[in-house]
Amino acid sequence: MTPVAAVDAWLTELSAQRRMSPHTLSNYRRDIGKLLAAAGDLPLAGVQVHHVRRFVAQLHGQGLAGRSLARLLSAWRGFFRWLGERGMVPANPCDGIRPPKSPRLLPKALSVDETARLLEAVEDDDALQAARDLAMFELFYSSGLRLAELVALDSDVLDDVLREGEIRVLGKRNKLRLVPVGRKAREALAAWGAVRGELARPDETALFVGVRGARISPRMVESRLARRAVLLGLPTHVHPHMLRHSFASHVLQSSGDLRAVQEMLGHASIASTQVYTHLDFQHLAKVYDAAHPRAKAKQGG
Repeated sequence: MTPVAAVDAWLTELSAQRRMSPHTLSNYRRDIGKLLAAAGDLPLAGVQVHHVRRFVAQLHGQGLAGRSLARLLSAWRGFFRWLGERGMVPANPCDGIRPPKSPRLLPKALSVDETARLLEAVEDDDALQAARDLAMFELFYSSGLRLAELVALDSDVLDDVLREGEIRVLGKRNKLRLVPVGRKAREALAAWGAVRGELARPDETALFVGVRGARISPRMVESRLARRAVLLGLPTHVHPHMLRHSFASHVLQSSGDLRAVQEMLGHASIASTQVYTHLDFQHLAKVYDAAHPRAKAKQGG
């Protein structure tokens, strides 16, 4: 069987047995095409580990990024596995080969001024939804919550938040953490709590609800935030995770306390939090209220 015929047979089997999309199959065909081009006259049965390493190095030198090479190697590995199962190659030369690491992309964050603009009142908005949106987005930015954590909150947390200035969040791996809630967020939550009953169904336990009175969906939160950013003239698409990034970046700028931010974000590893340390820390703050732009009390004068 020629290499081209083998590729056709492999892709046909993937389509029939694994129901892969035409788009995925097209990507696989292109990836295997790079393998065949790199191999040249070398038969597939003769491709060894050092050949694959050289192929990957050549493609990396041509500008192919680590993530693209990882996908490429996955396709090559699957193809060679298929060939091996049919006795067409003696071993899988891709086993044990890892692509070069891509530089970790820094998370996008809004500036403090952009965040302040995002949290201004939106004109000509439904009053109930406006109160809910402001409470959601102030809480996002105040406490660095994940989207799933925010929509999962129940209304019974409201009294504790307003009284204690803290909120218990059930994060990944069912890990509970206690995070502070700033003054602006508490004010917005109190305003939402006062009108929530006008939108929520009588038996609904969710803190944040949609127009039908049931727990708001993550997709609706994303949509409302993007809409707000457009209406308030922000120059970039804003998504919920960007508010989480902004929270981390702004608190680190003020405090430099990586461990504290790790705990507030609920990161299992400090390495996940260290991505924010590219920032130039401006000064050291001792407590959250001094560090967070939306938690600072107004100065007299």
